[in-house]
Amino acid sequence: MYVIVVGAGEVGSTIAESLADAHDVAVIDIDGERVESLVYEVDVLGVQGDGAELETLREAGIAKADMVIASTDDDETNIVTCGTAKTVSGAFTISRVKNAKFLDTWSHSEGAFGVDYMVATNLMTAETITRVIGLPAASDVETFADGVVQMAEFEIGAASPVADQTVAEADRYESLTFAAILTDDDVVIPRGDTVLEAGDKVVVIGSRESVHTFAHEVAPDVESARDVLVVGGSDIGYLTARMLQERGLRPRLIERDPERARELAEELPGTTVLESDATDREFLEREHVEAVDAVVAALDSDEKNLLAALLAKRLGADRAVAVVDAGEYVQLFEAVGVDVAINPREVTAEEITRFTHEHGAENVAIIESDRAEVLEIEVDADSVLVDRPIRESVGDLPKGVVIGAITRDGELVIPRGDTVVHAGDHVVVFVDTDVLDEASTAL
Repeated sequence: MYVIVVGAGEVGSTIAESLADAHDVAVIDIDGERVESLVYEVDVLGVQGDGAELETLREAGIAKADMVIASTDDDETNIVTCGTAKTVSGAFTISRVKNAKFLDTWSHSEGAFGVDYMVATNLMTAETITRVIGLPAASDVETFADGVVQMAEFEIGAASPVADQTVAEADRYESLTFAAILTDDDVVIPRGDTVLEAGDKVVVIGSRESVHTFAHEVAPDVESARDVLVVGGSDIGYLTARMLQERGLRPRLIERDPERARELAEELPGTTVLESDATDREFLEREHVEAVDAVVAALDSDEKNLLAALLAKRLGADRAVAVVDAGEYVQLFEAVGVDVAINPREVTAEEITRFTHEHGAENVAIIESDRAEVLEIEVDADSVLVDRPIRESVGDLPKGVVIGAITRDGELVIPRGDTVVHAGDHVVVFVDTDVLDEASTAL
C-alpha cells in the first residue's frame, strides 16, 4: 500500500513510523527541517510543501496513492487536502480535525468534503477521559467488540492488596486475562508464578464486570467517580462535561471567561458552570475540592493544566486527569503527581492506526507510547488460529502475543487452552510492538 501522510508533527510522525516497515510512505510538511528529520529516522519519502496544493500532492505521488492521511494541526487544511486529493485520485482519505463541528457536518453526508473517514481529536480525547474516570484506578481503558470486551491498564501501588502476589493468586476471575506486565525496562508476558510488584503496570483484558471487579482489588480505597470537577471550558472540557452528564452524573465546570461560561451554562443543563479562576485556592476550598472524586484539567496550555491538577490534588481531590498537548510531557506529568495524563495527539494516532493494519484490525489500542498494542481482529480462514485449540495454535505465534478474549456472535468466549477458534470470531490480542508485523501476518 502507498500512503501519503500530510503533516510531520507528532501525529503524522507516529503514523508514518508505524507504516514504514510494511508500506511505502511519503510525508509532506511545509517545514523542511521536520521533513528532513523524519526522513533521517524513518524510511519514507519526504516532500517539503503545502499538502493542500495539487502540485505538492503530485510530487508526493498522489496518482498511485492508496491512502491519504491529513494530520496537520489545522482542521481546514486537512479537509482541503482530502478534497484536493479526491480530484485526482481514488485514494482513501482520512482527515484529522480538532473541532467536533466538522464531524457533525461530515457525518450527515457520506464522503462530504472529499473525506472518507474523519477523526475528531477533541471528541476522542473526551471519550478517553470519560472512560478513565469511569474505571477506578485505571490509567488507560479501551473497549472492544462493541463493548463486550474491555482492556485496562493499572499501576500496582505499594499498598495495593495484589502487590507481591503471584498472577495465580491475583487471578480470581473466570473472564479476565492477565495480558502483560510492563516494567520500566521490559514487557513481560506473565505466567502463573509471575509476581506482581509495586510499580509494575499490569494490562488485563476481559468482560467489563471482571475488569471493574479487578480495579477494586487493585485499589479498594478508590471509589467510582460521582463528583467530577472539569477545569476549563475548552472544546475538550465541554465535551467531557456533556458525556458525564449523559451518563447520569452532574459535573461541575470552571470557566474563567464570563461569555464562555454563559454559553456553556446554556448548552450544558446537567452541569453546574462556575465562573472563576481554577487556580484560585480560596475559591477551590469554598467549592470543597477536597471532596471531589476526580478533577479533569482541560485548559488551553500544558502549564496551566499541570498547575490546576496539582493544586486540586494538594487540596484533597482523589484523582487528577490532565490533558497534555505535548507528548513528551506525559511521563513528566504522571511522575510529579498527576494520576492520568492524556495526549490528544496520541489518541488521534491510535484511531488512525487501525485503518492502516494490513489485516484490517477492527480496533486498536496503543499501550505506553507504542510499547505494545491491543488489537481486535476478525479471524478468517487463513489465520493460524482457525479451527484449532488455542494450546496448539499459540506455538505458531511469536512470543509476546497473548489472546485476551474472544467474542462469537456478540457473546464473550473465555480463551482457554482447549478453546477452538472459528472463522468469523473476533479475537482481542495483546501484542508486543517488537513482534507486531510477524503477529499480524499470522493472525
